Amino acid sequence: MFGIFKKIFGTAHDRIIKRYWRLVAEVNQWDERFVSLSDDEVRAKTVEFQERIRRGETVDDLLPEAYAVVKTACRRLCGSEVHVSGYNQRWDMVPYDVQVVGAIALHYGAIAEMQTGEGKTLTATMPLYLNALTGKPVHLVTVNDYLALRDCEWVGAIVRWLGLTTAALIGGVSIEARPGVYAADIVYGTASEFGFDYLRDNSMAHCKEEQVQRGYYFAIIDEVDSILIDEARTPLIISGPCPQSRQLYDVLKDGVAALVRRQRDICNRIAQEAKKVLEDFRLFSAQEGEEEVKLSKEQEAARREAVRKLWVVSKGLPTHRVLKRARENPDLRDELDKLEAYYHGDQNKEERTLLLAELCIIVDERSNEYELSDKGIAVWSEVGHGAASNRASPDDFIMLDLGGEYARIDDDPTLDEDEKLQAKVALREEDGMRKERAHNLRQLLRAHLLMERDVDYIVQEGKIVIIDENTGRPQPGRRFSDGLHQAIEAKEAVPIQKETQTYATITLQNFFRMYEKLAGMSGTALTEAGEFKEIYKLEALAIPTYRPCQRKDLDDLIFMTEREKYNAILAEVRKIHATGRPILIGTESVEASEKLSRIFRQNGLEHTVLNAKYNDREAEVISLAGMQGAITIATNMAGRGTDIKLGTGVAMLGGLHVIGVSRHQSRRIDRQLRGRSARLGDPGSAIFFISFEDPLMRLFSSPRINTMLKKLRPPEGEPISATILNRSIETAQKRVEGRNYMVRKHTLEYDDVMNKQRSEIYSFRNELLHTSDPIAIAEDLLITLCENSASDFLSNRGSDEGWNPEGYRQWLMTHLPVTFTPEEFDSDYMTLEQICSIATNKVLHAFRHKIHVQQLRSNLLGESEDHDAAHKEMAAEALRNIMIRAVDKLWQEHLLAMDHLRSEVSMRTVAQKDPLMEFKHEAFALFHELGRTLRAKIATDLFR
Repeated sequence: MFGIFKKIFGTAHDRIIKRYWRLVAEVNQWDERFVSLSDDEVRAKTVEFQERIRRGETVDDLLPEAYAVVKTACRRLCGSEVHVSGYNQRWDMVPYDVQVVGAIALHYGAIAEMQTGEGKTLTATMPLYLNALTGKPVHLVTVNDYLALRDCEWVGAIVRWLGLTTAALIGGVSIEARPGVYAADIVYGTASEFGFDYLRDNSMAHCKEEQVQRGYYFAIIDEVDSILIDEARTPLIISGPCPQSRQLYDVLKDGVAALVRRQRDICNRIAQEAKKVLEDFRLFSAQEGEEEVKLSKEQEAARREAVRKLWVVSKGLPTHRVLKRARENPDLRDELDKLEAYYHGDQNKEERTLLLAELCIIVDERSNEYELSDKGIAVWSEVGHGAASNRASPDDFIMLDLGGEYARIDDDPTLDEDEKLQAKVALREEDGMRKERAHNLRQLLRAHLLMERDVDYIVQEGKIVIIDENTGRPQPGRRFSDGLHQAIEAKEAVPIQKETQTYATITLQNFFRMYEKLAGMSGTALTEAGEFKEIYKLEALAIPTYRPCQRKDLDDLIFMTEREKYNAILAEVRKIHATGRPILIGTESVEASEKLSRIFRQNGLEHTVLNAKYNDREAEVISLAGMQGAITIATNMAGRGTDIKLGTGVAMLGGLHVIGVSRHQSRRIDRQLRGRSARLGDPGSAIFFISFEDPLMRLFSSPRINTMLKKLRPPEGEPISATILNRSIETAQKRVEGRNYMVRKHTLEYDDVMNKQRSEIYSFRNELLHTSDPIAIAEDLLITLCENSASDFLSNRGSDEGWNPEGYRQWLMTHLPVTFTPEEFDSDYMTLEQICSIATNKVLHAFRHKIHVQQLRSNLLGESEDHDAAHKEMAAEALRNIMIRAVDKLWQEHLLAMDHLRSEVSMRTVAQKDPLMEFKHEAFALFHELGRTLRAKIATDLFR
């Protein structure tokens, strides 16, 4: 039924695209009219459009004409030289009709899915030009500095020719130069630069002249799925030195390394014991053509015990080589997975605990977590040597019960009040040190067990540099939060940086939701269409291609072992290389790319490597990757943002051949890798090589596959091909995508709470920066303080506790240098409003007197009116700085408290409480208290 309706009426997507095609016809009609205009007349259209907008026309009204002007400008530029990335390039681009369709979609706030090579960069120029005519801020957001600068120089030439200004916002631009960058009509920059400038403007600028941004009107995000999906799990954080640092990574690192070595030794021993038994029965690895050995009851029991030992190894060292070799046997693989399911059941947890008691640390690779066993705590006490004050102890993992300890001190008859106070202070200090020590230990263990060199990070020039897990790019300047970066520095024996504290933070989701209009481009947006719709209210539209795609997507080749997979890749590369076709090989990690590079060198295959270690050569490598006979190994080519253009004659040979060394956890990134081949109707092909030792297959594939493998185990080196396997791979990817979506959603839900608080604080701070009369704000604040405090002491006249004028009087004199006599509030007939009015008037009088003291002094000295005005201005600036300094100090302390709250509320699930609701309630209470503290702090400082 629905299929018939779709055929007759089309889908909603089809109807939108059809409507856009009608606009394309209008654009082309205007383009024909502009052919007869001179260059100066075409350029004059920009001023005409701006004037028409000022007279009330909308950008929607101007769209056909403005897009036609851009198209005309591109035609006029053909043949001219444009300086890009250090050398001149000849301009040869005029937008196709499908690019105009994409440009219309972008203007109306959609995500345009355009295949690789379809010209997204040129497409974006049309809506950028149109929206920049308003004079409001227009931004093009890219994934890296290179692309921001390239796009600004290359397609920015069009809008510059038409009389608008462009600028590139990249890491090397100084703070002083940034106001000039943002003043440009169109700004090209990276998401992190825009986001960090927002945080600096709202949390670090001490006068309005230091603020660089001028608003958030229209933004187009290139590689939108990379920025709004992949990078959205990690918030942007500006941090600074922590005033009180207790970190103990230097002290604890040797003990943790010894504990991890002990764990490795235990796993090696257990694995060798299991291997010996299984080798005796010729079961250790699959051997083609061998007859099955008949086992006695005793031998069968020994075999089962050996498999159980291998399962124990899988929980202690999941990547152990003996374990990997054993899993090559489909029977052992199946049995290990059955044991995993068996011990996962609640009824078998006691048996599981007994088995794992031999390990020091239990690693859960699937959830990327670990836990220390009782044996691990005992071993820590043995190996964690240090100075007497830092010697390892089982107490390192036990937190103090402060309530119980305080009660014990209070009940001790041998202590007087001063001694009790000193004992409590010492107890709090010990509690703080113990918590810090336990935290440092946890992060050091995480660094050793779960963070892998050349996968999660690289060591470069004595520093730990994070690798972006989705793009393979290095992230210099970024640091893992919560002490993990320091833990990795200790593990890798590089200088350990000082502990930092959060000064300002925002998620990319909440930053980009501030724009009035938001649009995006990508080659693979439809995979995440649901999330774009739910989080950002953005529709994803598939834009037709200029020419039909000629790429051949070959079936995946699936191997039992990693060894067989790499041998097959080597054979494939030799075969394709012999034809002269260029080859692009995509890997998931630096480690995999370097392993493949070693194999190619040993076999005499010349090649180029592009990964986080050689990122500075990206443009050069990509420019040569489509040449005849080129072999390029690239880590996560997804989101590179640059096309691989085929060399002369390569299309005749079959085009670029793409090889994926493994499936990524996201289907979208696999699609991006495939999309590097066959741009603009060129020929090409893509194929993925997979092994059951790949993390995706090992951790997330269906257990049913093992049953099938027992029946289908092919000869050594032969791939497996079955529809169920392809479905299983996709199911595994969907499972991981679902988990990552929940992480992003979880991050956003918590940041939404922070976002409301951040908006209020930043709004007040900006009011302080931009007001011409900070004295009036200070007076309003003092009035609010007096009124709120009066409500605390004078809420209920009918009770002694609810009506306490004397308490209010004492509070005022404690917090403000103003004297009130007992008689001023001591009347049975005075109302709350009357008492509050007396207090407010006296406080304001004292404040105004203090402000004018300096002015009176200057008058007595006979200074001129100019000096008087200068003193007023100085007084205003002093007040502004006092209030801003108080806001920043207390907001940073609040952020620290919120960090601690976020880490603590997860434990509320034990009490059957929703952590998010608990976070919301307590965050509201903390923010309410921040407001009270802030007013009191500012009031005290104003009188100081």
